[in-house]
Amino acid sequence: MKENIDALLDAWPSIQEGIVVTLQLTAGGALLAFVLALALGLAARAHNIVIRGSARAFIEFFRGTSLLVQLFWLFYVVPLFGYLIDPVLCGILALGLNYGAYGAEVVRGAINSVPQSQWEAATALDFSHWQRLRRVVFPQAWAEMIPPLTNLLIQLLKGTALASYILLQDLTFEIDQLRRTTGNTLFAFGVGLVIYFVIGYVLTLLMNALEVRAKNRLGTGPSLREIFSLAPSDPRGLEAANQ
Repeated sequence: MKENIDALLDAWPSIQEGIVVTLQLTAGGALLAFVLALALGLAARAHNIVIRGSARAFIEFFRGTSLLVQLFWLFYVVPLFGYLIDPVLCGILALGLNYGAYGAEVVRGAINSVPQSQWEAATALDFSHWQRLRRVVFPQAWAEMIPPLTNLLIQLLKGTALASYILLQDLTFEIDQLRRTTGNTLFAFGVGLVIYFVIGYVLTLLMNALEVRAKNRLGTGPSLREIFSLAPSDPRGLEAANQ
């Protein structure tokens, strides 16, 4: 066991570099996926059949094909046409396009879940279409989007492990190098599991905080301060306790 620990300490600088690459892929892919999800989710609800049809075709294509194959196309096939893509950018594009297509369905479904009465109330206030969407509908839909988007974010994090197939020295690559050094598969991939779990758990906590904030702004949940406060949040309850 001591030999394994020593090998881990020796490999730790390289593992840290792998973690940085994984975080770059996660952050870049998540940002691109979110932008695409918003654009495609709204376009899939458009009255214009060309816009709606194009959005549906894009969504179904990237949902219906393998992320690994998309990654290979961007890294190995596109250069055949004279366009060489940096490996990190290639990974971000593949992750963003794939998970953006899944996220588009989350956005579309969340907006559709907002009661029609909310649209009608905003229309009665003489809001334009984009004002209705931005000021009334989207804040309500946003709170509904966050839990499924959190799941997609964790899936995206795990999807970054495919980056080792395009010669990126990400966390999975460095963990495999540790396995080769120690000859102990259980130890090496056990370390990998723990690191991926920690990163995923931190991301989940951040997204949960975002969900709490979104619901609090709608008046349907407590604030973060109230959740972490040791004092009762209800003044009447505090007053009753003092009596």
